[in-house]
Amino acid sequence: MRSFDAIAVGSGSVYAILEEMIERNPRTKLAVIDKDEPGGICLTRGCIPSKMLLYPADVVRLLERSAEFGVHSTLSSVSFAEVMHRMHHRVDPGIERAGNTFSTSENLAYFRAPAQFVAPSTLEVAGERLTAPLIFLCTGSQPRIPSIPGLADSGFLTSDTVLQLEELPARLGILGGGFIACEYAHFFSAMGAQVTLVGHNSRLLPDEDPEVSQFVAGALGQRVGLRLNQEVLAVERTSAGSVAVHHRTRDTGDLSSVEVDRLLVATGREPTSGILHPERAGVSQTPVGWIRVNEFLETTAPGVWAMGDATGRFPFKHKANYDATVVLHNALDGTRTAVDYHAVPHAVFTDPEVAGVGLTEPEALSEVGPDRLLVGRCRMEQTVKGQAMGATGFCKALVEKDSLRILGTHIVGPHASLLVQEVVTLLNTPSRSAAPIIDGMHIHPALSEVVDWAFARLLPYRAARAPPTGGAG
Repeated sequence: MRSFDAIAVGSGSVYAILEEMIERNPRTKLAVIDKDEPGGICLTRGCIPSKMLLYPADVVRLLERSAEFGVHSTLSSVSFAEVMHRMHHRVDPGIERAGNTFSTSENLAYFRAPAQFVAPSTLEVAGERLTAPLIFLCTGSQPRIPSIPGLADSGFLTSDTVLQLEELPARLGILGGGFIACEYAHFFSAMGAQVTLVGHNSRLLPDEDPEVSQFVAGALGQRVGLRLNQEVLAVERTSAGSVAVHHRTRDTGDLSSVEVDRLLVATGREPTSGILHPERAGVSQTPVGWIRVNEFLETTAPGVWAMGDATGRFPFKHKANYDATVVLHNALDGTRTAVDYHAVPHAVFTDPEVAGVGLTEPEALSEVGPDRLLVGRCRMEQTVKGQAMGATGFCKALVEKDSLRILGTHIVGPHASLLVQEVVTLLNTPSRSAAPIIDGMHIHPALSEVVDWAFARLLPYRAARAPPTGGAG
């Protein structure tokens, strides 16, 4: 049995806690356990590599539109190999640096192997048993693979393995309709693949505000084959080596198939706790395996904390970083800081880009009712900068009547992830009031006026009119 001051299962956002512990006590002894490459999902197979791929896709789409601006350019070719090499050139050194940090630190014992609890406060990894009074679970999540006949034999890709592709598939099928599916649909279609997305839900991006979902489906559907509201019945390898996906429309029962060269499964994420066996340490889980925590991110076992994707809420890197800060204060300083998730922003880097924070319109209606809901909208092309960019999309503001309390904001179009930030900031003030947007100055002509004018045009819910036009603006 080896004893440590703390053990971290995972090597992503939790490392901020370990750094702080070393800073406070240079003699502290810590263990880092991660069965995967060091650095966490964001660095190794999530945010960073995917965004390194998506920016070239954005460039392709802009070049294709250049004639709209009087710039007559020709896109001669796209080198998939060079795009992938550029991504790895950025990501691989970061993974190597993380591994070197863990392997050479005098304070850290680094284990790259699966771990499992064998008793309270005790883990077994690589044939050794480790114990510590503090254990931090930052175990992330993994791709959820649906149970579909023939899928296991199809050679399917996931968001993990797709990063190792060396050749562009001529025809790519994607199972799923969430943010991972939409981002990779944008990427591969821009690279030149014929992409068909087969989604179970009747809406693309079903967690988004319905108007945003409608707009993205209209725009992305011009470049990607969208088959929504589908039940996949079977997947099979054909004699020619391709993959056939057989599916049925859920409401009509109509049968159809699509034949592709490679299949990407992007049907959601699931917990990794089945490997860890947290129940052996008294750590409670949800029915599907997420780690149960209270508002302070304590698990049901003394001295065991969980954060990030492991808890099953808001699977975003910025939320995991926030969780790590809360755990740091609570576990190391003895404070009782509760998490506050009322304003967790998110973005989907597809084409068009999506960002949002707070409640969707159906959620806002449920919270305040139609008589107390104000809705404001502005189209991108109603701003001068939007016209200059040939931009389509919109900003939608949801505000409580009289108090002007911001309930939510949803943006679709260029730079949505940047534009939403001023709303995120206001949602973290005591009043959460829209007044600073309404009364303040926004630079003219800047794209941020789409936010300004959406809040300036608040109307009673029943008088508001929806802007989506199937992605055509």
